[in-house]
This record gives sequence, C-alpha cells and structure tokens, in this order.
Amino acid sequence: MKLKHLSAALLLCLSTPLAAATPVNVDSANETLGLDVNYENAKVDLNTLLGYPVGSKISSPAAIYQAFSELEQAYPQQVEVIHYGETWEGRPLYYVVISSAENTSELADYRAGMAALANPQNIKESDAKELIAELPSSIWLSYGVHGNEISSPEAALLTAWHLLAAGDADTQQWLDNTMVFIDPVQNPDGRARFVSRYYMTAGLEHSSDRISAEHNEPWPSGRSNHYLFDLNRDWLALTQPEVAGQVDALLDTYPLIFVDLHEMGGDQSYYFTPEARPYNPLIAKSQRESLWLIGENNGRWFDAQGYDYFTREIFDAFYPGYGASWPLYHGTLAMTYEMASARGHNFRTKDGDILTYADGVQRHFVASLATIETASRERERLLKNFWNYRKQAIADGRESDERYIYINAAEDKAGAQRLAGLLTQHGVAVQQSNAAFSACGSDFAAGSLVIDSAQPAHYMIRTLLDDQVDMAQDFLDEQERLRANNLPDQIYDVTAWSLPLMFNLEQQRCQRAPRVDLQTASKATVVPGKVTNADAKVAFLSAWGDMNGARLLTAALREGLSVKQSDLAFTLKSGQRYPAGSLIFTVADNDADLVDRLTQLAQQSGATINGIDSSWIVDGPNFGSNNVQQMPAPNIAMAWDEPFSSLNAGHTRFVIERQLGYPVTAIRADQLRRADLSHYQVLILPTSYGNLAGAFGEDGANNLKHWVERGGVLITMGTSSAWAVQNELLASALESAAKDTQVNVHKEAKVEGLLLESTAHLHDYVNGATTDPYWTSGVITKLNVDQEHWLTAGVPENVNSITVGNQIFRPLTITNGRNLLTYAAADEVLASGYLWAENKQQLAHKPYLMWQPRGRGMVISFAQEPTYRAYLDGLNIVLSNAIFAGASHARPLR
Repeated sequence: MKLKHLSAALLLCLSTPLAAATPVNVDSANETLGLDVNYENAKVDLNTLLGYPVGSKISSPAAIYQAFSELEQAYPQQVEVIHYGETWEGRPLYYVVISSAENTSELADYRAGMAALANPQNIKESDAKELIAELPSSIWLSYGVHGNEISSPEAALLTAWHLLAAGDADTQQWLDNTMVFIDPVQNPDGRARFVSRYYMTAGLEHSSDRISAEHNEPWPSGRSNHYLFDLNRDWLALTQPEVAGQVDALLDTYPLIFVDLHEMGGDQSYYFTPEARPYNPLIAKSQRESLWLIGENNGRWFDAQGYDYFTREIFDAFYPGYGASWPLYHGTLAMTYEMASARGHNFRTKDGDILTYADGVQRHFVASLATIETASRERERLLKNFWNYRKQAIADGRESDERYIYINAAEDKAGAQRLAGLLTQHGVAVQQSNAAFSACGSDFAAGSLVIDSAQPAHYMIRTLLDDQVDMAQDFLDEQERLRANNLPDQIYDVTAWSLPLMFNLEQQRCQRAPRVDLQTASKATVVPGKVTNADAKVAFLSAWGDMNGARLLTAALREGLSVKQSDLAFTLKSGQRYPAGSLIFTVADNDADLVDRLTQLAQQSGATINGIDSSWIVDGPNFGSNNVQQMPAPNIAMAWDEPFSSLNAGHTRFVIERQLGYPVTAIRADQLRRADLSHYQVLILPTSYGNLAGAFGEDGANNLKHWVERGGVLITMGTSSAWAVQNELLASALESAAKDTQVNVHKEAKVEGLLLESTAHLHDYVNGATTDPYWTSGVITKLNVDQEHWLTAGVPENVNSITVGNQIFRPLTITNGRNLLTYAAADEVLASGYLWAENKQQLAHKPYLMWQPRGRGMVISFAQEPTYRAYLDGLNIVLSNAIFAGASHARPLR
C-alpha cells in the first residue's frame, strides 16, 4: 500500500499552489520519482488549471482542453495547441506541441526537415546527414482513444506541466533534443459520455466494489465515439474524424515514436512494449530492436518506482489497424501502453488492494516521461533509422516483381474513387488513368488506379493492399497445437484486412510501367457527377451498381423526387444497356425543375445521369412493367440499447446515415416489445451480445412477426439472425460443429468401453456431441451471388465479406425463400487470413444472405455483419438493396 500513498502524495505535491514560484518539496519528488527535480519554471499550478488536484476527480474533455489552453497562454514560446478537426458532437480535436522555445519557434522548419527525410528520392545523402545531425527527435503521445479508459488524459496534462515547470537539467535536455506532441483526448465524445454518467452513479463515498453501478456502465459504454466506433479499429478505413484528423497530423509531423496509452482490466498491472507475437512481417528488424530498447528503459523507470509491469504476453503487432500499429508502416516506432483500470475513483482488485484513479494517472505519467527520455537520448539513432526505413521502402518497391499495382475501376467507379482518396489519406502516392488502357495482361477502365510501389510508403501499400499478410508458420503451428489440446488460441483480432478485397475491386500487379496519361489522385473520395442530354423529354436514367447510384437514390428520395428502379437489366433502342437496379426519373412524374435538381444531386453523389427521349426498350422490362418498382422513401428504424452490440449498431447506422446519406431512427429494444411500428417500413436488428430472446420475450417476437406480415421489412444481422431462426421468422437452423467421428457422451456411472481411434476422436469426445464450430478470428471470405433476384441487383457474381465467430446457418429450402449470397467452395472460400481447416469445409456453400417472404413483408437475414467496422464497401449495395428495394417490394397494408 505504501506505493499507492506515494503516488497520491506526488500528485498532490505537483499540484500544490506555487505562489512566488515556490519550488515543490524536492525530497518528496526525489523519493517518488527518483529524480532531482524542482519546479522553479512553474508559471501556473495544476490546482489553477483544473480547479482540483490532478487525480482527485475524473476530468471532463472540456476541463482538459481549457487546461491546455491555459498552458499555451502561460508558456507561449514553448507550447502550441493545434486543432485538427471536430467530433460528430462538435468537440475540438487537437494536439499540443511542447519543446524548448527555440524548437517550438522552428516548428515549420522541423516539419520541412522531417518531410525531406521522409522522401529520400528528393534529397541528397549529404543533405540528409546534415538534417539528421541537426533535427530534434520527436515523440507523439496519444491518450484516451477509448473514452472509458480514464487515467491517461490527465496523465497527458501532468506530463505537459512537468515538462514546462521542471527546472532540472534532464528535463531541459529532453526539450532541447525533442519535439513532444501530445494528443490529450483522442475520443472527447466517449469520455464526456463516461464522465457524465459515472458521476450520476456516485454517492457519499466512491465504491470500490466491481459490482457497483460506478463500475458497470450502461449501454453504450464510453469506450466508443458518437457513432459507437472503437476508434482503435478505424485506422484502416479512416471513417471517423477523430482518427482521420490524427492521421493527417501524423503525416504532417512524422514523429519518430508514437505511443497509444490505454487501460485494461483492473486486476492486471501495466503493459508496455515489446509486443506479443505474431509480428507483422512488414515491420523492420530495426523497429523491433528499438521497441525492445524503449521497453527496457521503461522497465528501468518502473523498477525504480517498484511498479509491476509485463511485456510480450498479449497485444500483438500483427494487425495494422490500431493506432499503435499504423505508424510503423511509415517508419515511426509505434506501441501501446496499458494500465490496469480503476474504471472510477477506486477499485478493489482480486488481491484485495485498492487501485485508484490517481494510480493510473501516475503510472501513465511515469511511462510517458520514460519514453520521452528514450526519444531524447536516442535522437540520432531514431532519425537514422527513419531515413533508412524510407530509403529501403523505395528500394524494395523498385526491386519487386510486382512494382506496379493496377486497380480496375471498370465495375465500381465509386469504389475505385473512394479507395484512391483513402490511400492518399494514408500517405500513399496514387495516380489515376485519364483513359482506358491495358497492363499486366488485363484491360483497365478510365479512372483506374496506378500505384508505383517504389515509394517511401511501400510498406504501407503492402499492408493495405496485399491480398494476404502471413503470420509466421511456427506461430500458426503453435495455435493448431493449442487447439488440439483444447486450449485457447492466441490470435487477438482479425487476420485479414486487404482493402481491395473488402472493396471488391480487381487488382493486378507486374513490373510493367503504365502507358497511359495519368493524373495524381487527391483525397477526394467522391468526384462530382453530371447530367448528360439535359434537354431530354422522357426520362433520366442512372446505372446501378456502385455508391454513386446509392447516394443518388437516397438523396432523391429525401428531396421528394419520383424515382423508379428496374429489377432487371434493360436495353434502350439506342443499344445502351442498363444493369438491374438502375434508376429511372420520368419527366412526367416530376416537377418542371427536375433537371436542375438532378444536376445538383449528380454533383453531390458522383452519379452520371443520362437523359433519353424515348422509353422504347428492346430487351428487358419497359418502365411500366411490374418488374419496375416505384421507390418509396421508407422510414428506417433500428433496434438500439441492450442487448444489441453497440459496435454493430453504430457501424450500421453510420454506413446508412453518413455513407448512404439516409436518416435512421433508433428505438430502444424494450420499446419494440409492444410499440406500434406501422410508421416504419424497415426495421434493422443489429447483432446482439446478450439475451435477445429475454429482451424481446414472446410479446416482442409476436409484435415483430405481426409487423412483418403486414408489410414490414425486417433486416437481421449476425446473432439477431439466429434469434429470427429461434422465433420461426426465418426457416433456417444454426449448425453445431461437423465431426468426422461419432461420439456418445454418457452420464451414467458405468458405461460400455469406448475405443478412441485418434487424438481428433478424443478431441471430439471431450468437446461433446453438439459443440459449436470453432471460433474464427476475422477472415475475408469469398461469397457467390445469385444474380437472379432484385436483392442482388447491381452486385457482381462474387463479393467478399469479413467472417468472425462460429455461426453457420443451414440453407433455406426453396419453399421458404432464397439463399442469395453463399460461401464459396471449401477450396475457394478463404480470400485472406487464417481459417481453420474444418471451418473451411463446413462454411462451404452455406448462406450468408437469406431472403424469406412472410405475409405482405419479408425477412432479410445476414449471417454476419455486412457493416463490420465500416470496412466492407463492397457490400454496401447489398445493404442498400435490402433497405430500399426491400421496401419497394413489400406490400404493406395502406
């Protein structure tokens, strides 16, 4: 308990008012920090900054922002607060630059110097060596990416104040040698949610009991942002402003070290680098060696304080979509730190100790200082390694047999444009063709992407675009051994993330340079569309099949335009062919300003709209056919709150609202038991992590059945599809694990002898006769598409999806409905990642998307989450069809 008291004493000591620059008690600081520190440079004390001692109260984002603003005012020559965005709820996103007065005044020169080192192709070796000799080191400390991981943002403030107030020689040397970038609160919306709701539960004394309300957040927790994204999983798709803005800032500064400070379960200690296996093979040996160096110095600091810590056991360095991983592929050292969380003021651990909020602030503070010290001490080494990493990237790209990467825009122009903009945001140099061309033995449409991998971002290109990134074989062998012995595997997160696969875009690679006029891609993910033949007298048509058309449809419905959609492909008299799902705006059914409104919508959506003077169709349905649907503007409801997954609910709402551009009404699960849903045409049930049957009960199930039969479109995802099966809304079934051997698990005291034929037979027996399939860490799977249905209009014959977990559904019989997306054959089903052999066999040909009509409505069920982390752009048209075409094909009672 002594160390905990010392921790609190330090925090109170550092926050003592410093009238007349009275130094802090040096003996107390020495005893706790092991440093000869006084705070003779203090111009403002922490009590003044926050209004209370650091660590005594969980500070709101507003309080932390105000404190850093006051530090900037107190130390204008050493501190600069730089804004990089705004959250969905309007809170500022910012980082803080702290260094010596000289370094801070030369921030622009620092940025220019790092940009020069980051682009070795544009600088002489001698000039680079001169920069390495002169440039300061740099470190980026990011705090609070999860809003309910509460201690690190105040540690950010304590770290900043210490750097500015301390008068000791070591701290001054750090500032002379180092640019310190601090992002104090990466997730202000989530933190604000946590702080507000936490203090609503607090009483006369703060409870340390883990079953108390203080330690059990309501749905959704403060971990996620406004759209309920885990921001530490958004570093690939860059859909959220909190991450996209930080990426822009990192590419503007190129820090040499990046640290993401987190919290973990309260019964653990403190974790820091080096990371666990598996390692991403694109991480350089020099980076791994330097991570070890940083961890070793952290250990020295923690040993001096008597703080427990651990390394290497969990939190691997394989998946690149974390904040603590993404910077690695630009040459920055990146790592995660994890502190045991009090999740409030006090927490009783399993050992009976009381862990406090102040303990977390203190340990993150010590870890921050230790890493700043390493950044300063290893300045030249870090700069050299960064320079060499970027040089080697160019060399590896130039020597590759697959130097040029071509991504075809033929089938999905909108998807290719979004990928071009996204890669550019990631710091990759991308070009787009101004005309059609041939390369690598394939034909490519105008607008296709051309990426020369001989560039400093070569390793970022590889990790984002390669179909497969392999884990080490000995690591995989160990996972199979663990499974064979009924032990849990060590795979932490998804094992696949290839952007072209998730966008369903074709790519080719070869050494041949492009022979076509190219233009440099921008960060724009949508290029304005246009209206052709604006004087047309009969109708305006827009081809279906990409997000440009989906955005056009939703915008037109919100504008009140009359729009039809063809279930089938059709050919005009002119010979022009339009695919199934194409949109039709007839002049007769719209107002006189139709062309002006369509022109504006084309600009916004990216769609191309063509006017026609004749509706004569030579193949396919005419516009008055029953195969052409009048599109309603549906009211969309989504189940919200317990027991639904906040992540899937947030991802799905984000895709519909921010990518498709259509509003969604959230309805709490309890309301769905008896609510009158007649106002809504579509209801979405996200996947659930709790007892959905208990939440809805028989009344809720009957209410939804009645609503569907009267014309509602019920869309279920993941485990909510299993609930639909259990409640006879969907005539499928969940499968248990398929076994090669028959096992009989007996419960009698004495049974007949059993001959075990193999270790696998023993495994099956131990697991029981009806075990679930083995859990799959996220892989990319190939799906086959039944293209003879309106629900798959505009969808190519194969698409890809993320598959996670162990749900496998039986196909619907033809008398009950259709299996419209199904897993490919066992030898083709895995597109990327690592999938257990038995799961390949059992997934083969099983349904991913099922459609079952019920009365005047229908049930559309996804076996997985088509909106997973908002990664799966290639499935957005399927989701759009489910919502809008589903509503147009239902026959609700009027």
